[in-house]
Amino acid sequence: MLFEPRGAQIEALCALENARAEGAVKGLVQAATGVGKTYLAAFDSRRYKRVLFVAHREEILKQAAVSFRNVRHSDEYGFFDGKMKCTDKPVIFASVATLGSRQYLNERYFSPDYFQYIVVDEFHHAVTDQYRQIVDYFKPEFLLGLTATPERMDGRSIYEICDYNVPYEISLKEAINKGMLVPFHYYGIFDDTDYSSLHVVRGRYDEKELNRTYIGNAHRHELIYKYYCKYGSRRALGFCCSREHAEEMAREFSLRGIPAAAVYSGEQGKYALERSSSIQKLNEGTLRVVFSVDMFNEGVDIASLDMVMFLRPTESPVVFLQQLGRGLRTFRGKRYLTVLDFIGNYEKAGRVRFYLTGQFATAGSMAGMPSVVEYPDDCLVDFDMRLMDLFEQIEKKKRRVQDLLRDEYFRIKELLGHRPTRLELFTYMDADLYQMVISRANNNPFKRYLEYLRDLNELTTEEMELFNTIGREFIGVIEKTNMSKVYKMPVLMAFYNKGQMRMALTEEELLVSWKEFFGNGTNWKDLDRSLTHEEYQAIPDRDHVKKIMQMPVHFLQESGKGFFIKKEGYALALRDELETVIRDPDFVAHVKDVIDYRTMDYYQRRYVEQR
Repeated sequence: MLFEPRGAQIEALCALENARAEGAVKGLVQAATGVGKTYLAAFDSRRYKRVLFVAHREEILKQAAVSFRNVRHSDEYGFFDGKMKCTDKPVIFASVATLGSRQYLNERYFSPDYFQYIVVDEFHHAVTDQYRQIVDYFKPEFLLGLTATPERMDGRSIYEICDYNVPYEISLKEAINKGMLVPFHYYGIFDDTDYSSLHVVRGRYDEKELNRTYIGNAHRHELIYKYYCKYGSRRALGFCCSREHAEEMAREFSLRGIPAAAVYSGEQGKYALERSSSIQKLNEGTLRVVFSVDMFNEGVDIASLDMVMFLRPTESPVVFLQQLGRGLRTFRGKRYLTVLDFIGNYEKAGRVRFYLTGQFATAGSMAGMPSVVEYPDDCLVDFDMRLMDLFEQIEKKKRRVQDLLRDEYFRIKELLGHRPTRLELFTYMDADLYQMVISRANNNPFKRYLEYLRDLNELTTEEMELFNTIGREFIGVIEKTNMSKVYKMPVLMAFYNKGQMRMALTEEELLVSWKEFFGNGTNWKDLDRSLTHEEYQAIPDRDHVKKIMQMPVHFLQESGKGFFIKKEGYALALRDELETVIRDPDFVAHVKDVIDYRTMDYYQRRYVEQR
């Protein structure tokens, strides 16, 4: 069989080639489940000799190995995991848990430049420490991230790892409209289970409390069974909150004459089956329903599924789309996927309206229903009218932005185990809340972070001393300075000077920082959108210096509240009084944090505008 790229893969390959021609050394492809991202990676990496494919599940690695073998027509590949430590094959498929260990990230196994091309599958996991260690250690010619999921995973931004460089993306809506996936018939079912007294811990409902709510709840069992029978299914997958929940649902369905099993990790119960065995039995028809706990969210495909059931609160667009995507693959005779979503008065219930569009709500858009045209073609979305009343009640109960922000700050602090920096608060903050916060000048802590920390009694003794100096005022200036363009960033980076702050900068020092910034990946595009890469590379140093002096240097002197001054023999200098604080480690740390945050915030805004 001849394996060649098709449809969206061809579009993505062209986009990746163009991105590399423009200087990109890393990029993210975001495509709905079923588009063929693994084959895309195999096609794109064909001309590279040494390739690393990284994933967190054994099944994903094995499936990827088959795809790469089919494309490269070669059995020259090996695995680097708990069992094998292959280091001498052109293509290596590596387990994150193994390769991400510091004992293997060294010259004894692989030098940093050993791999020319690296693929990180399920890229939304790349925010975890082991993934980051791999990504930070290796220096490939190109790094490709693959994900089906949007925006954020458990409150962490995946785009920062690839500097918001997304050469290609195809949404769930586009994939369905183009016939790559089947449409869905979604039924939002009113579930009178009361979640109001349950606690949310780190963004998720407490599993033990959910268990107490679900286990033995005969009324809810009957509700789920009734709607399962109403819409009918030959092969269904139900998503549960815990092993006990999955076991009980399998038992309840089995007792009602529907062959069912539970699939989860850890100690196995009476109705438990191994994942591979459950898939086989589903396909054979000897099993009708599998109740799962975090075992089918990603990396495993059951194209024949005709129903998915959401039996626990939807707390993340990422998890919602992963679970929905399990059933959207095309299969002979399958016209659509039935989705049964049992919705109660849990915290984020109303957001599901927007998850189904494949688009994600921004501040102020979380009210009402999306119009029919916002959903993919041939899809049916039907909410029980009682849910519309519930969504309206949830909207009315929304608290003040200041209170939401305070709770989010302490949630992130607990998650990290330390006080969050500006960049960490930006990275982990709920995306909708972030948009609300930055749209309200008075509630925006990113423009007054030291003051915000003081108000929360979060400043250290040393920082309180800094607070009462001219250093706080300077930090406030760089927090607030206009950044509609990014020209000021390399100038601020030059003053920061990798932690050894300077009081004055020569033209030569500014030029080094300027070229280092705009020469990184595709940042050169932000210098002048009309430029080609070749034209950027041909710009002489004198023209760069001219632009530096006319743009950021001029505007910092004009709007920098007297902190940026002219000085004999230098292109730009800081006010003499800052000499008293530039060696203060807290001052330096806050200056760096402002620069890091503002850089990533700029990249995010640029990405949103380009979309």
